Formats: sequence, C-alpha cells, structure tokens
Amino acid sequence: MTVEIYRDAWGVPHLRAGDARELAHAQGLATAHDRAWQLEVERHRARGTSAAFLGADALGWDRFARQARLDDTARRCFTALERRDPETAAWVRAYVDGVNQGLPEGARRAPEFTAVGLAPGRWEPWTPLGVWLATHVLFAGFPAKLWREEAVRHLGPDAIGLFATDGPGTSGSNGWLVTGERTTTGGPVIAGDPHRHIEAPGVYQQIRLSCPEFDVIGLAVPGVPGIAHFGHTGTVAWAITNAMADYQDLYRERLRRTRDGDGLGQGDRVEALGPDGAWHPASRHTEIIEVADGDPVEVEVIETDRGPVVINGDTGPYSDGDPYSDGGDETDGGSGRDRGGDASTVPISLRHPPRVAEDLGFSSLLPLLRARRVADVDRALDDWAEPVNVVQAADTEGGLLHRVAGRVPVRSEDNRTRIVNAWEPGHEWRGWYAPMPRGTVDDGIAVMANQRGPATPLGVEFAPPHRATRLRALLGTRRDWSAADMAGLHMDTHLASAALLLDHLAALDGLTPEAVSLRDRLLHWNRHMTADSTEAATYAAVRGAVVRRLAAHPALARLTEPRLYPEVFRPWLALVPRVAFALESLLKAEELYGIDRAEVVRAAVEEVAGDPPKGTWGDTHRLAPWRALPDPSYDEYDEDDEREPGLSGDHDCVLCTSAVPGLTDRAARGPAARYVWDVARRENSLWVVPFGASGVPDSPHHRDQLPLWVRGDLVPVVTDWTKLMEDSTWRTER
Repeated sequence: MTVEIYRDAWGVPHLRAGDARELAHAQGLATAHDRAWQLEVERHRARGTSAAFLGADALGWDRFARQARLDDTARRCFTALERRDPETAAWVRAYVDGVNQGLPEGARRAPEFTAVGLAPGRWEPWTPLGVWLATHVLFAGFPAKLWREEAVRHLGPDAIGLFATDGPGTSGSNGWLVTGERTTTGGPVIAGDPHRHIEAPGVYQQIRLSCPEFDVIGLAVPGVPGIAHFGHTGTVAWAITNAMADYQDLYRERLRRTRDGDGLGQGDRVEALGPDGAWHPASRHTEIIEVADGDPVEVEVIETDRGPVVINGDTGPYSDGDPYSDGGDETDGGSGRDRGGDASTVPISLRHPPRVAEDLGFSSLLPLLRARRVADVDRALDDWAEPVNVVQAADTEGGLLHRVAGRVPVRSEDNRTRIVNAWEPGHEWRGWYAPMPRGTVDDGIAVMANQRGPATPLGVEFAPPHRATRLRALLGTRRDWSAADMAGLHMDTHLASAALLLDHLAALDGLTPEAVSLRDRLLHWNRHMTADSTEAATYAAVRGAVVRRLAAHPALARLTEPRLYPEVFRPWLALVPRVAFALESLLKAEELYGIDRAEVVRAAVEEVAGDPPKGTWGDTHRLAPWRALPDPSYDEYDEDDEREPGLSGDHDCVLCTSAVPGLTDRAARGPAARYVWDVARRENSLWVVPFGASGVPDSPHHRDQLPLWVRGDLVPVVTDWTKLMEDSTWRTER
C-alpha cells in the first residue's frame, strides 16, 4: 500500500492513495498529526468525559451528552451502518485506524496534552459518528422550545412570533450560485461561508482526497472521514447552508418509580405514562462523570419510548406507584402546577431522528466523493439525515441543484413549536417528510442565507431576509462574475436591519444638543459596519442601550430569571440576546406590552450621547474564538503579536460576525470558512479558514491564514500534482 501526503504553501494536506479505504486511513493519519488535541477534545465531548481533563466548566456539556446518550446513539448508528452499508462502515473503520496510528505522534506535537495531563485515547469505529452528532445535535435549536414556553407563560402566545428569529444558539451560513450566463468562464460559480461559533483550531479542515476513483477538494470536519458539506470533484461542486428546519421534539414526561427487590440502587425501575394511558417501562441507569480537581458527579440516565430524558426534573421520593412529577394539567398547559409552576421540575425527553432511525446519513459520504454530475450529488443526498441542509450544486455540463436534504419527521404542529405532553395522543411521529422541497435558480442566481425559502414548510424560525436580499441585489448587478470577484461579496458590511431603529431615532424630538448631534451623524451614516467606522461604533452603542432598556422593562424583565434548566440550554433562555436578535420585530410590533418604545430609544440615545464610544467599531468588535483551554494571551490583538483582531461586519451583514447587542461587541460567531468553487475551472477555486491548516501552536500554519481571513483575501486551491510534488513540505510513502 502506497500513500502520498503532500502539503501546499499553506500546509493544506493533499492525500493520494490506491483506493478509497487507503485514502480514508491517510485522512485519519494526517488529521491526527495536524489536529490531535482537537480530535481528542471532540472525542471526549461526544462521550461526555471532557470534564475529566477540562474541569467543572465542561460538566454541563458532559451531563447533557450522557443524558442525551450521544455516544450510545453513535454506536447504534454505526452498528446499523455495518448492516445496511458495509462498504461505508469499513471506510469509516479505515479512517479510525489512521487516527489511532497518528494520535501518538500528533499528541507529542501538541502541548495541550501535557498542560492537562492527558494521554490520547483510542478511537472506536463509531467515534466519528459521535463527533458528528455532538457537533450538530444543537443545530436545530430544540432548546428554543424551552424559551417559547417561558415567553408564553409570561407574555402569552403572541410572544412566539415577536421573538421568532435566528437566535443566538443556532448556526447559519451564506451560500450562492450563479450560472454560466453570469460568469466570465461560461460555467457556474458556487460561493459562500458557513457561520458557526469560531473555534481554535477551526471547525473546518481544508483537504484534498485523491485515489483512482475520485479527486476531491473540500472542507472536512476534523474527526469525520470524507467531505460532507463543501466539495469540488473537478466536474461537480456542492455547498450547503443550515435549512433552519425543525426536526427535534421535546416531551413532558410523567414518570413514576417502582421498587425492585429491596428498592435500592440500580434495581429501581422507572415507568413512563404513554399516550395510550398505560405505564411503560423506561430504561434507567446511573453514570459517574469524573471532574478534574473536583469530586465525581453522578448522573441519572433515563430513556422513555419518546427518547432520552435530557431534563431530569425533580426525582422526588420513591413511591409505591405515584408519579414523581405530574407534568401539570390541562388548565396550565402542563407547567407543573402542583410543584409551584416550575416546569424545570418536570422531566423532559428529547426525540430526534438519529436516535429513532439509527442513521446519521453517512451513507451519503462515499457517493458524494464519487459524484461526477449533479444527478450523482442529488442521489447521494437522498440518504442524508443530520443536520437538515439546503444544498446547491452545479456541474460542467450545465446541471444545477437547489434542494433540501435531511430527515424531518411528520408530526403535529404543536410538536414543532412547543413542548408537548407525552401522555396525550396526537404527538407521535408518523413517518418522514417526503419528498424534500426543492428551490429554483432564477435569472441565473440562487441565494441561500437561512431565510424562508424551499425549507419553509419544515421550519419555525428563520433568519431575517437581509443577507439573502443583499446578496441577490449585488449578484444581479453583473453578468461577468469571476471566482476572484466573490471575495468582495463575502466581505459586504451593509446593515439593512439598522433601518428600523434609525427610523425611530429620526422621529424623536426634544433631544439635548449632544443627542441631536449624535442622531444627525447616524442618520447620515452609510450603514456599513466597517471596523474603522466611528459611526458604526456609535450605532452599536445606541442599539445595545435600547436592548438593555427593553430587557429591563418590567413587562419583559420577568423573563430574566428563567426556570433552572440545565446549563447547556441557558444560551437559548437569556433575555438580553433574545431581545437583541428580535429587535426589529419588537420595534415594529403594533403594541409591545405597554412599553413606550419612543421613550426607550430616547433614553438610549441620551445615554450614549452623554458617554459616546471612544473609538471605532473594530476597537470593541473583536474575534472571540472558543478554545478548550482558554489562553489569555489572545485577549487583545496587535498585528505584531497576532492577538485576536478587530472585525468588520455584524449579525445581519453578509459579513456575519455576530456580537450580542446589549451584552458584548465581541464576535464568537462568524465565517468558519470561505470558499469559491469555480465549476468550469477548478484550479481557479479559492478558500480560507479563520486560523490555519494546523492545530499545533508552533506550526507555521497554525494562524497563517488569519490576516487573510480578516481582510477578506482567499487562498488559491492547488490542483497541480506536479507543482505539489516539487514544492511539498512533506511526502510519505508506505
């Protein structure tokens, strides 16, 4: 077996092997050399064991991972994959073998292992599925249903619409396709950028995979074989955005404990009340979470016929058959009246497709790599499951694709919007939504930016249309687009969502002279959130003050103390971010619970006029990536010492670098990669990631792409094997 691993000028691995299985092994090996620390963090997160070396800060996630049974679900999905698709299962095993071979060397290069006293563990065949599941289980934002319950409880059912938006807990993307009638080559171009929480190392890995069957460039997820989301095979290219579909349900459960033998320990049984009025056995066991520098924590894991109980509620005393949590009654919507109205004491289970169908969609991965035409991509995606995506693809023969891919259950409308009662009929799943919706390509353009579109029948909350509207308008101005031109679109900073607040500002009278001067500046502002703009900083300050004042108003302030749900769900329950991302809706509503919005805006403007920002938007709007081990040396940025940079953009800009107005200007979310696929000439394709190809701190490719990413520059995709062999920094033959 001969495997060749080359590295281009940016350290991107280009892998060549004799067949697909050898290539998967090489991908695992190269990834372990480059990203050993990241791989091990993700493996532990999938198993719910990260607190053992990261400490108590990781306990909330570990508890969720155990209770949601992520590792067990991955194991079940792999077992089913072996049965349904043994070729893909063997291919995944080869990747895992490569990871296990490469981890010892990768760990020697990564100082984080020494810092926390961690030795690399052994990957199991299902570990890549666990990594994928842990990465995407919160993508559909099922905790938003907890928020809706709180909003309705305090404000009534109209609050669901008022706060419906692409909230802080979800991830989105931009993506666009232009056909040959609008390009210089006469062939399609696909471009975009996935928006995720920015992590260091990055969540996407630039890579090339080549064997006699295929030769594909794309963005892989470290820990997962193949190229799922963004790829170019030479004759066909594809890309995705989050469809914003709703495919995960939460159920209030009525549980009771019954004694088994002497009623002690693991032998105690749990039963759940079903929609048939009968009590059904639920599985139950306990697990121990080890915590670095802390005491071990015991967690109870329960699973009903709906799914794992991810909110245990009040376990209550053992009884002779009475429910230990009654889940409420018909008069209070199941809010748990008998326990003081605190729904956090009610057990809540999660039902989601991978657990039900034992499938994550990995059978799509090899067919995607082997795709030659749009029809091949289309067929491959019929097997896709998690997460649900909107896909665009184009090939060299003029084929185009714009469709939704994934698995969405058919069930009642109540399931989609709220927590439902497990013991009531009508909330069962009734198969899968089919066929999946398809979009169109109009006048040579298709744009996807998480707005309402082909996925509308499948979702509840979507992103505002601003990014999609802006992209379509910009793309429509030309018919001579090249791949290189697309970088300018990635970096567009126009903030259309500013209009409503500025309209409120324009309508004010009786302001102090300082506030009048501030208002006049903002009304003449070009509405671009550029890092060097003082007006953008001033607008952000006013917006933040409006958000804080709205959140502090007595009509909304009761939502500042939501019920004590588990820590992992709290980002969806925080009032200030909810107000911030729903600000347009709250400002334009006919009536807002008696809040005088004009006075709120007036007070905010006067506040900022009295203490205006001292610098530009980029002075405070800085990159704030997540690191498993926090590194205070990156708290500030300087060109010379590579600390984290100031950024242009904002949540509703095409350059979607999301701050949380009213809370922080720092950007934890943004473009986790940028790509341009030139379908006619793959060698003209371009890409960039926020940091670099390597996760090793002392590697020259650890952060070498960051300055380009900040400026909006893109790195050429290398396709010439001769040049790679001449210039490569590493070659391995076995």
